[in-house]
Amino acid sequence: MPLQKLTYRAGINREGTDYSNEGGFYDGDKIRFRAGQPEKIGGWTQLISAQFLGTCRSLWTWTDLDGQEPYIGLGTNVKYYVYQGGAYYDITPVYRTDGTALSPPNTLAANPIATSSGSNVVTITDANYNPSVNDYVYITTTSAVGGLTISGDYRVDTAGVVLNTYTILASSNASSSATGGGTVVVQYLFPSGSSTLFFGTGWGAGPWGRNGWNTGYVAGIANQLRLWSNDNYGADLVINPRGGPIFYWQDSGGVNVRAKYLSDLSTAASFDGTYVPYSTNSILTSAAQRFIIAFGANPYVDGDPATTFNPMLVRWSDQDNPYQWVPDVTNQSGEFLISNGSYIVTALSTRQENLVWTDSCLYSMQYIGYPFVWSFQMLMDNITIMGPNAAVTVNNVTYWMGKDKFYMYTGVVSPLPCSLRQFIFTDINTEQSFQVFAGSNEGFNEVWWFYVSLNSNGTVIDKYVIYNYLDKVWSYGTMARTAWLQYGIQPQPIAADYNGRLLYHEVGNDDASTVTPQPIEAYIQSSDFGIEAGEHFGFVWRILPDVNFNNSSVNAPTATITLYGRENSGSSQQSSDIDDVVSAQNYSNVTQYTIPKFTGQIYTRLRARQMSFEIRSTDLGVAWQLGVPRIDVKPAGRR
Repeated sequence: MPLQKLTYRAGINREGTDYSNEGGFYDGDKIRFRAGQPEKIGGWTQLISAQFLGTCRSLWTWTDLDGQEPYIGLGTNVKYYVYQGGAYYDITPVYRTDGTALSPPNTLAANPIATSSGSNVVTITDANYNPSVNDYVYITTTSAVGGLTISGDYRVDTAGVVLNTYTILASSNASSSATGGGTVVVQYLFPSGSSTLFFGTGWGAGPWGRNGWNTGYVAGIANQLRLWSNDNYGADLVINPRGGPIFYWQDSGGVNVRAKYLSDLSTAASFDGTYVPYSTNSILTSAAQRFIIAFGANPYVDGDPATTFNPMLVRWSDQDNPYQWVPDVTNQSGEFLISNGSYIVTALSTRQENLVWTDSCLYSMQYIGYPFVWSFQMLMDNITIMGPNAAVTVNNVTYWMGKDKFYMYTGVVSPLPCSLRQFIFTDINTEQSFQVFAGSNEGFNEVWWFYVSLNSNGTVIDKYVIYNYLDKVWSYGTMARTAWLQYGIQPQPIAADYNGRLLYHEVGNDDASTVTPQPIEAYIQSSDFGIEAGEHFGFVWRILPDVNFNNSSVNAPTATITLYGRENSGSSQQSSDIDDVVSAQNYSNVTQYTIPKFTGQIYTRLRARQMSFEIRSTDLGVAWQLGVPRIDVKPAGRR
């Protein structure tokens, strides 16, 4: 009989059964499609060995006006950093503990530090402010206490156990029990936020009934997963913790200077800083028009800056002046109340407009100049977005993940056809929808979305889905990342992981996130296809693999090819060990073969009516791309 080519459509399809997708791929991990053929994705390596604190949810990159090495802004649930020149610089703002503008660092009462002999637990007494557990404080002292010099950055270990006190952990144990420290100055950094939980952002958000029947929008930073929105204003950086104030970091001050409240800088510049939004859900800057725009904010009311937060309100500063937020005939600051929806989820700046998503609608925000400044046009109603970071713009096309489907915007909104739609949206833990984030990998024409699956522990991102917008195909897999920085002024995509590391992606072939690289296990498995049209049994006695190992970094790269045969269609295919496959998938025959480089043919022994084909690599330094393998089949009867 002639050789039977194993040709497959590009992309993974999980919308039907494995046999109904004959001629396609049904499962895979750590693979992509390039020119229609599946291949292993590239590896990743850490930028530096130093680690940041907390779970990173936001990455931003920009350059200063001198064209120096690019900055990377990095927001975690406990800190905000600027990365430059191989080092992280903590620019977390100092918190206003008394609620007033320009509040100085706290000078505590004399000798407020207590130690206990043989213990590293240090107690701090402050009658004016009580931080929360996991908040950070920066302490300077004038004298040692109990043999310890308490100076620098500390995490609050316990709080409120004794009135007006909290504890920190020193780097060593005290030599004696003592009270002292002399003059102690404490800077309380902006309070830490949640790394996983999120509830209370609109009707039906979070676990059912958590906030009561028909719960409305719950404002305030305490109810939020700690998400930072960030954008550069020229060489400066504007940042905002969701539900909190707007902060401004001035490039002229250097990387060792902390970000400051924008309202404080406004007051210092002789403007009325009390009218800068003190609570905002997200910000962006309009680079061409030079505005800072707040989405979800407390409104401007003449004579009353302490007005109630409105999650549907858009406010903006004066043009070319980030400090002026008081609307007047002499400036272009202002505000607009969006009507459709219950809260603004997010906004994204594109080439010609800003896109604004509410929980049920998409708006276009375009600059029209004085006196109205910005126009708002509804693009489509009755659509959704999964979370504040679930959208990305690539080549002037915006893609985003909705609550039950994917969308794209090219001037008009349209659903994005997806061969994995049912599989992905029944796998997402929607209680953690605000953890979902999107990123682009433009070198491979891809958009990635990362999400928390129902198979994880419920709080950790562990899955991704890829859309190749050039070939219009989908793939998916497993990977734990928390933020993604697309191309631009960076040479490769950068991602953050759960271990406090920034990682360059598409570098090498392995997981080099630690000092000792680990192999990346990657595989692709076809859907079942009929042997002898699925009527007769066939005996597969030979396979001619078509695999190239280009770009491998080892001299003798190998992969394994596995043939799964069964008598009839059984349960849907799933990844498992060879011994388990026979029982779990009703395969009557399973054979696995190692494919070294330059393999011409392999002799096999497999008898079945239908079969599927898998290629997998598990070794260091291996890169591969699958072509069109061929099998040689002999008739083997009906039984």
